[in-house]
Amino acid sequence: MLAVSDLHMGYADNRQVVDRLQPTTDQDWLLVAGDVGEVAEQIQRTLATLRSRFSTVVWVPGNHELWSHNSDPLSLRGDYRYQHLVRLCRDIGVLTPEDPYPVWTGDGGPVTVAPLFLLYDYTFRPPGVDTQEAALALAYETGIVCTDEQLLHPDPYPSREAWCRARVEYTMRRLDARDPEIPTVLVNHYPLTRLPTLILRYPEFAQWCGTELTADWHQRYAAKTVVYGHLHIPRTTFEDGTRFEEVSLGYPREWRGRSQPRQWPRQILPVPA
Repeated sequence: MLAVSDLHMGYADNRQVVDRLQPTTDQDWLLVAGDVGEVAEQIQRTLATLRSRFSTVVWVPGNHELWSHNSDPLSLRGDYRYQHLVRLCRDIGVLTPEDPYPVWTGDGGPVTVAPLFLLYDYTFRPPGVDTQEAALALAYETGIVCTDEQLLHPDPYPSREAWCRARVEYTMRRLDARDPEIPTVLVNHYPLTRLPTLILRYPEFAQWCGTELTADWHQRYAAKTVVYGHLHIPRTTFEDGTRFEEVSLGYPREWRGRSQPRQWPRQILPVPA
Protein backbone atom coordinates (compact mmCIF):
# COMPACT_ATOMS: atom_id res chain seq x y z
CA MET A 1 0.00 0.00 0.00
CA LEU A 2 1.49 3.29 -1.18
CA ALA A 3 0.36 6.88 -0.63
CA VAL A 4 0.80 10.24 -2.32
CA SER A 5 -0.75 13.69 -2.13
CA ASP A 6 -0.43 17.22 -3.46
CA LEU A 7 0.42 16.20 -7.02
CA HIS A 8 -0.49 19.70 -8.29
CA MET A 9 -0.71 18.56 -11.87
CA GLY A 10 -0.88 22.10 -13.20
CA TYR A 11 2.94 22.08 -13.01
CA ALA A 12 4.76 20.43 -15.94
CA ASP A 13 7.57 19.18 -13.68
CA ASN A 14 5.04 17.50 -11.39
CA ARG A 15 3.37 15.84 -14.38
CA GLN A 16 6.73 14.32 -15.29
CA VAL A 17 7.13 12.95 -11.76
CA VAL A 18 3.62 11.46 -11.78
CA ASP A 19 4.24 9.94 -15.24
CA ARG A 20 6.98 7.85 -13.60
CA LEU A 21 4.81 6.74 -10.68
CA GLN A 22 4.39 2.98 -10.98
CA PRO A 23 3.34 0.10 -8.69
CA THR A 24 5.85 -2.48 -7.51
CA THR A 25 3.41 -5.39 -7.98
CA ASP A 26 0.07 -5.89 -9.74
CA GLN A 27 -1.63 -5.92 -6.31
CA ASP A 28 -0.44 -2.51 -5.10
CA TRP A 29 -2.95 0.02 -3.76
CA LEU A 30 -2.46 3.78 -4.05
CA LEU A 31 -3.94 6.28 -1.56
CA VAL A 32 -4.22 9.80 -3.01
CA ALA A 33 -4.66 12.33 -0.21
CA GLY A 34 -5.87 15.32 -2.18
CA ASP A 35 -4.72 18.26 -4.28
CA VAL A 36 -4.41 16.34 -7.53
CA GLY A 37 -5.23 19.56 -9.36
CA GLU A 38 -7.71 22.38 -9.76
CA VAL A 39 -9.54 21.53 -13.03
CA ALA A 40 -12.11 18.74 -12.88
CA GLU A 41 -11.17 17.22 -16.25
CA GLN A 42 -7.48 17.07 -15.29
CA ILE A 43 -8.31 15.56 -11.89
CA GLN A 44 -10.33 12.79 -13.51
CA ARG A 45 -7.72 12.16 -16.20
CA THR A 46 -4.91 11.88 -13.65
CA LEU A 47 -6.86 9.54 -11.37
CA ALA A 48 -7.89 7.42 -14.38
CA THR A 49 -4.23 7.04 -15.35
CA LEU A 50 -3.29 5.99 -11.82
CA ARG A 51 -6.24 3.58 -11.70
CA SER A 52 -4.96 1.91 -14.87
CA ARG A 53 -1.68 1.16 -13.07
CA PHE A 54 -2.74 0.26 -9.54
CA SER A 55 -5.02 -2.50 -8.30
CA THR A 56 -7.01 -0.06 -6.13
CA VAL A 57 -6.94 3.74 -5.99
CA VAL A 58 -8.50 5.65 -3.08
CA TRP A 59 -8.94 9.44 -3.36
CA VAL A 60 -9.88 12.17 -0.91
CA PRO A 61 -10.30 15.81 -1.93
CA GLY A 62 -7.91 18.56 -1.00
CA ASN A 63 -8.73 22.23 -0.96
CA HIS A 64 -7.45 22.77 -4.51
CA GLU A 65 -9.94 20.29 -5.99
CA LEU A 66 -12.72 22.32 -4.38
CA TRP A 67 -11.62 25.69 -5.75
CA SER A 68 -13.99 27.40 -8.18
CA HIS A 69 -12.22 29.70 -10.63
CA ASN A 70 -12.28 30.81 -14.24
CA SER A 71 -9.74 28.28 -15.51
CA ASP A 72 -12.19 25.41 -14.93
CA PRO A 73 -15.26 25.14 -17.18
CA LEU A 74 -17.03 23.40 -14.29
CA SER A 75 -18.97 26.16 -12.54
CA LEU A 76 -20.26 24.11 -9.59
CA ARG A 77 -19.27 25.32 -6.13
CA GLY A 78 -18.92 23.83 -2.67
CA ASP A 79 -20.57 20.51 -1.92
CA TYR A 80 -22.10 20.45 -5.40
CA ARG A 81 -18.62 20.47 -6.88
CA TYR A 82 -17.45 17.79 -4.45
CA GLN A 83 -20.36 15.49 -5.30
CA HIS A 84 -19.63 15.96 -9.00
CA LEU A 85 -16.01 14.91 -8.44
CA VAL A 86 -17.25 11.85 -6.55
CA ARG A 87 -19.33 10.88 -9.59
CA LEU A 88 -16.32 11.35 -11.87
CA CYS A 89 -14.28 9.05 -9.63
CA ARG A 90 -16.96 6.38 -9.62
CA ASP A 91 -17.02 6.47 -13.42
CA ILE A 92 -13.36 5.40 -13.47
CA GLY A 93 -13.40 3.00 -10.53
CA VAL A 94 -11.66 5.21 -7.96
CA LEU A 95 -12.90 4.97 -4.36
CA THR A 96 -13.96 8.12 -2.48
CA PRO A 97 -15.08 9.15 1.03
CA GLU A 98 -18.67 8.40 -0.05
CA ASP A 99 -18.04 4.72 -0.85
CA PRO A 100 -17.95 1.67 1.44
CA TYR A 101 -14.62 1.49 3.22
CA PRO A 102 -12.38 -1.13 1.59
CA VAL A 103 -10.43 -3.64 3.68
CA TRP A 104 -6.77 -4.27 2.87
CA THR A 105 -5.95 -7.95 3.38
CA GLY A 106 -2.36 -7.85 2.15
CA ASP A 107 0.82 -7.79 4.22
CA GLY A 108 0.15 -5.77 7.38
CA GLY A 109 -3.60 -6.32 7.19
CA PRO A 110 -6.38 -6.65 7.67
CA VAL A 111 -7.05 -2.94 8.01
CA THR A 112 -10.05 -0.83 7.07
CA VAL A 113 -8.96 1.99 4.79
CA ALA A 114 -11.12 5.01 5.60
CA PRO A 115 -10.90 7.93 3.15
CA LEU A 116 -12.08 11.10 4.92
CA PHE A 117 -13.31 14.48 3.76
CA LEU A 118 -13.42 16.81 6.77
CA LEU A 119 -12.21 20.32 5.84
CA TYR A 120 -11.21 22.76 8.63
CA ASP A 121 -12.93 25.06 11.09
CA TYR A 122 -10.27 27.66 12.05
CA THR A 123 -9.62 26.04 15.45
CA PHE A 124 -5.89 25.50 14.79
CA ARG A 125 -5.28 29.08 15.87
CA PRO A 126 -1.90 30.65 16.74
CA PRO A 127 -0.92 30.63 20.43
CA GLY A 128 -2.68 33.31 22.42
CA VAL A 129 -5.36 33.90 19.77
CA ASP A 130 -8.71 32.93 21.24
CA THR A 131 -11.27 33.52 18.51
CA GLN A 132 -11.70 32.81 14.82
CA GLU A 133 -12.23 36.50 14.13
CA ALA A 134 -8.94 37.40 15.79
CA ALA A 135 -7.09 34.63 13.98
CA LEU A 136 -8.36 35.78 10.60
CA ALA A 137 -7.58 39.40 11.41
CA LEU A 138 -4.01 38.43 12.29
CA ALA A 139 -3.66 36.48 9.05
CA TYR A 140 -4.80 39.44 6.97
CA GLU A 141 -2.55 41.78 8.94
CA THR A 142 0.51 39.61 8.27
CA GLY A 143 -0.45 38.75 4.69
CA ILE A 144 -0.61 34.99 5.35
CA VAL A 145 -4.07 34.26 3.94
CA CYS A 146 -5.07 30.98 2.29
CA THR A 147 -6.46 31.31 -1.25
CA ASP A 148 -9.46 29.31 0.00
CA GLU A 149 -10.86 32.58 1.32
CA GLN A 150 -11.45 33.63 -2.29
CA LEU A 151 -11.94 30.34 -4.16
CA LEU A 152 -13.30 27.63 -1.82
CA HIS A 153 -17.04 28.23 -1.48
CA PRO A 154 -19.16 26.27 1.04
CA ASP A 155 -22.46 26.12 -0.92
CA PRO A 156 -25.05 25.21 0.29
CA TYR A 157 -23.61 25.60 3.80
CA PRO A 158 -23.40 29.08 5.32
CA SER A 159 -19.65 28.82 5.97
CA ARG A 160 -16.65 26.55 5.56
CA GLU A 161 -16.64 25.81 9.29
CA ALA A 162 -20.32 24.76 9.13
CA TRP A 163 -19.50 22.46 6.22
CA CYS A 164 -16.62 21.05 8.26
CA ARG A 165 -18.83 20.32 11.26
CA ALA A 166 -21.38 18.57 9.03
CA ARG A 167 -18.64 16.44 7.45
CA VAL A 168 -17.21 15.52 10.87
CA GLU A 169 -20.62 14.40 12.17
CA TYR A 170 -21.36 12.40 9.01
CA THR A 171 -17.94 10.75 9.04
CA MET A 172 -18.14 9.82 12.71
CA ARG A 173 -21.38 7.97 12.09
CA ARG A 174 -19.72 5.99 9.31
CA LEU A 175 -16.57 5.22 11.30
CA ASP A 176 -18.59 4.21 14.37
CA ALA A 177 -20.48 1.71 12.19
CA ARG A 178 -17.35 -0.06 10.91
CA ASP A 179 -16.10 -3.39 12.30
CA PRO A 180 -14.35 -2.28 15.53
CA GLU A 181 -12.18 -5.41 15.57
CA ILE A 182 -10.28 -4.29 12.47
CA PRO A 183 -7.77 -1.44 12.83
CA THR A 184 -7.79 1.43 10.36
CA VAL A 185 -5.69 3.48 8.02
CA LEU A 186 -7.21 6.97 8.09
CA VAL A 187 -6.66 9.05 4.94
CA ASN A 188 -7.40 12.78 4.98
CA HIS A 189 -5.99 15.75 3.11
CA TYR A 190 -5.52 17.71 6.33
CA PRO A 191 -3.69 16.53 9.46
CA LEU A 192 -6.07 15.14 12.08
CA THR A 193 -4.17 16.73 14.96
CA ARG A 194 -2.58 20.11 15.53
CA LEU A 195 0.92 18.72 16.14
CA PRO A 196 2.07 18.56 12.47
CA THR A 197 1.28 22.26 12.05
CA LEU A 198 3.59 23.38 14.84
CA ILE A 199 6.58 23.45 12.47
CA LEU A 200 4.91 25.73 9.93
CA ARG A 201 7.03 28.74 9.08
CA TYR A 202 3.90 30.89 9.32
CA PRO A 203 1.71 29.73 12.24
CA GLU A 204 -1.14 31.92 10.98
CA PHE A 205 -1.69 29.39 8.17
CA ALA A 206 -2.53 26.55 10.57
CA GLN A 207 -6.16 27.69 10.86
CA TRP A 208 -6.72 26.36 7.32
CA CYS A 209 -5.17 22.99 8.19
CA GLY A 210 -7.72 20.96 10.19
CA THR A 211 -10.02 20.86 13.18
CA GLU A 212 -9.67 20.12 16.87
CA LEU A 213 -12.74 17.88 16.53
CA THR A 214 -10.53 15.07 15.19
CA ALA A 215 -7.74 15.32 17.79
CA ASP A 216 -8.39 11.83 19.22
CA TRP A 217 -9.47 9.99 16.07
CA HIS A 218 -6.19 8.11 15.68
CA GLN A 219 -6.95 6.48 19.06
CA ARG A 220 -10.73 6.36 18.86
CA TYR A 221 -10.62 4.50 15.54
CA ALA A 222 -7.57 2.30 16.22
CA ALA A 223 -5.47 3.76 13.44
CA LYS A 224 -2.33 1.89 12.43
CA THR A 225 -1.39 4.88 10.29
CA VAL A 226 -2.83 8.30 9.57
CA VAL A 227 -2.09 9.51 6.03
CA TYR A 228 -2.32 13.21 5.18
CA GLY A 229 -0.84 15.95 2.98
CA HIS A 230 -1.56 19.68 2.58
CA LEU A 231 1.47 20.94 4.51
CA HIS A 232 4.04 20.04 1.84
CA ILE A 233 6.34 18.80 4.60
CA PRO A 234 6.74 15.05 3.96
CA ARG A 235 7.80 13.23 7.10
CA THR A 236 6.97 10.43 9.54
CA THR A 237 5.89 11.27 13.09
CA PHE A 238 4.26 9.40 15.97
CA GLU A 239 1.52 10.43 18.39
CA ASP A 240 0.32 8.13 21.15
CA GLY A 241 2.11 5.28 19.38
CA THR A 242 0.29 5.91 16.09
CA ARG A 243 2.26 6.55 12.93
CA PHE A 244 1.45 9.70 10.95
CA GLU A 245 2.64 9.99 7.33
CA GLU A 246 2.68 13.27 5.43
CA VAL A 247 2.89 12.10 1.81
CA SER A 248 2.92 15.24 -0.35
CA LEU A 249 4.90 15.92 -3.48
CA GLY A 250 4.26 19.68 -3.38
CA TYR A 251 5.39 22.40 -5.75
CA PRO A 252 8.57 21.95 -7.86
CA ARG A 253 10.39 24.71 -5.98
CA GLU A 254 9.79 22.72 -2.78
CA TRP A 255 10.68 19.16 -3.78
CA ARG A 256 13.71 20.26 -5.78
CA GLY A 257 15.10 22.11 -2.78
CA ARG A 258 14.94 19.29 -0.24
CA SER A 259 18.34 18.36 1.15
CA GLN A 260 17.30 14.78 1.94
CA PRO A 261 16.50 12.19 -0.75
CA ARG A 262 12.79 12.15 -1.52
CA GLN A 263 10.96 9.05 -0.30
CA TRP A 264 7.94 9.27 -2.57
CA PRO A 265 5.52 7.59 -2.86
CA ARG A 266 5.41 6.68 0.82
CA GLN A 267 4.95 3.04 1.74
CA ILE A 268 2.12 2.63 4.24
CA LEU A 269 1.79 -1.17 4.48
CA PRO A 270 3.60 -3.31 5.25
CA VAL A 271 5.12 -0.88 7.73
CA PRO A 272 8.70 -0.12 6.60
CA ALA A 273 11.50 -1.20 8.90
